[in-house]
Amino acid sequence: MIPAVLICDDSNLARKQLARILPHDWQSTIRFAGHGAEALATLKKYAFDWLFLDLNMPVMDGYQVLAELQKLKLPLQIVVVSGDIQPEAYDRVMALGAKAFLKKPVDSAQLAALLQTTVAVNPKVAVPTPPVIEELTQLDAELRDVFQEVANVAMGQAGDLLARLLNVFVKLPIPNVNLIEVSELTMALASVAPDSQTSGICQGFIGSGIAGEALLILTDSSFADIARLLNYQGELNTAAELELLMDVANILIGAVLKGIAEQLDISFSQGHPVVLGQHAPVTELIKANAKRWRRTLTIELSYGIEGFHIHCDLLLLFTEDSLKTFRYKLAFLMDDAE
Repeated sequence: MIPAVLICDDSNLARKQLARILPHDWQSTIRFAGHGAEALATLKKYAFDWLFLDLNMPVMDGYQVLAELQKLKLPLQIVVVSGDIQPEAYDRVMALGAKAFLKKPVDSAQLAALLQTTVAVNPKVAVPTPPVIEELTQLDAELRDVFQEVANVAMGQAGDLLARLLNVFVKLPIPNVNLIEVSELTMALASVAPDSQTSGICQGFIGSGIAGEALLILTDSSFADIARLLNYQGELNTAAELELLMDVANILIGAVLKGIAEQLDISFSQGHPVVLGQHAPVTELIKANAKRWRRTLTIELSYGIEGFHIHCDLLLLFTEDSLKTFRYKLAFLMDDAE
């Protein structure tokens, strides 16, 4: 009997990529849900054997779904598939009844091995055809979804590194992706930390026809808790805060760029970090840099730490000249998911 499968993920790309590497004879029984509430409604209406569940989703996240499924006691094999690969994320989902935890993007051999432990499968993988490349002039819904999923995986890898280093649980919301004119950049950044004093680092990167700058914005109220987590023993003065800011920037910027580069099969070289400013509104931090951009693809990644007053935003600003190369690389991801 062919198992019935429900894939729950807010990313259309992620749903397609996962469905594509499931066994060939399962394809006719696969259904999709775009968020946790939709998945629960579907599970209550139809019988399923497998649920592949993302964690970070709008409306209702994966943790909430798992908690509800514990109450429903459905005969269901639940596999969490997420870019949030922190040790505590793994512990939490397993405690909530998940059978397994797979990190994004899912490795087909690892998935096949998991399925072999439960059912006999006959996988068949399609051979992708070269995609048609178009100029990236705007972000349609599909392309935005692809950017968001790539950023989500990279954000998860950076969050995992931070969580392991500080022994905390990092809260990872959904990445925000926009293609904006430079005139809109100040307004976009102003929403990062309104009415807060902030400190910021800027670091350029370039590789394989893609270039840009990473801006890390940290609220001043975060420094005391960061110093405590990093066991900083000295006086928390301006110099000490700059040292802590550099430490956080090195961790997050490097890990996020590495995560993006691995997915797109490229490599980035990073420039020296530059201090944008300390103890100032975020709009003041980026005023001088904004003149360098005309049009930019902006990816905003927000990090918070559970139980601490720590909040930082990492913004990746890709140059307009990078967009054509980006479109070419992402076209293969979209084609692979067809």
